[in-house]
Amino acid sequence: MLHTLQNEVLKIALEDRGAELKSIIELSDGTEYLHDGNPDWWKYSSPVLFPFVGKVLNNKYRVDGKEFELPQHGFARTSNFKCVREDEDNIVFQLTWDEDTLEVYPYKFNLDITYILKDNRVEIVWTVKNLDDKDMYFSIGAHPALRCPIVAGENFEDCYLKFNVAEDSSRLLLKSTGLSHDRVPTLSGKEFNLNYEIFEGDALIFDDLKSDMISVCSRKSNKSITLIAKGFPFWGIWTPKAGAPFVCIEPWLGHADFEDFHGDITEKDGIIKLAAGKTFDAGYAFEINLE
Repeated sequence: MLHTLQNEVLKIALEDRGAELKSIIELSDGTEYLHDGNPDWWKYSSPVLFPFVGKVLNNKYRVDGKEFELPQHGFARTSNFKCVREDEDNIVFQLTWDEDTLEVYPYKFNLDITYILKDNRVEIVWTVKNLDDKDMYFSIGAHPALRCPIVAGENFEDCYLKFNVAEDSSRLLLKSTGLSHDRVPTLSGKEFNLNYEIFEGDALIFDDLKSDMISVCSRKSNKSITLIAKGFPFWGIWTPKAGAPFVCIEPWLGHADFEDFHGDITEKDGIIKLAAGKTFDAGYAFEINLE
């Protein structure tokens, strides 16, 4: 089922499946800022990554000596959430553990995803609650596909990413066997010109960014969208192949397994530990440039 929120500036659309944000439209001129989920390029628009970000090694992981299996990015993005509240400017979706989730993820949990519409801003809040009687281990992240170019008739190479802090960063290499410890110098300064060639080796992954705001901008027009994510230690930047009309800007709390990791999930780098009965909150936002 599709749900919409609208104010005088923006209209957004959301889907029960994955509690996924499917559209951000600027009402003044009809500009769309999200990828439409065309499967020729990528079938998602803005999935939530839970209970893991990226791949666990060979799609398998261990908890207390027992092996479980999960696909890349976990199951939330393909799960049917329940809409538990829908008001004029906000909507809340909920996913709760069941016997099926326990087969692949041995924790009882509740995940609420809240969307709030404020003027030219869309806020997203994740609330994870541990309903179990033991510590729960998870990661969570965003994977929004932002249209690039935003304006019809422009090219991907006309676009660039703008950081709110000057960067001097090297990316971690992502291999078929997992995340590598090898680094490649990638970012320098506040701007990063986009081209498809740089993504031929898969996503650009960073664990040392100083910025907490990244904008998709154009050299030929003033349309832009900014993703704001404070307190996120890991970021991914990705587009699937040449010609894809979007770039994903991905703030993560967690990351794929390193290729040499063979430990228990409790030892995984970047994993979040949540005590029984406790709640964890995090979130991010989009802002549309209205100039």
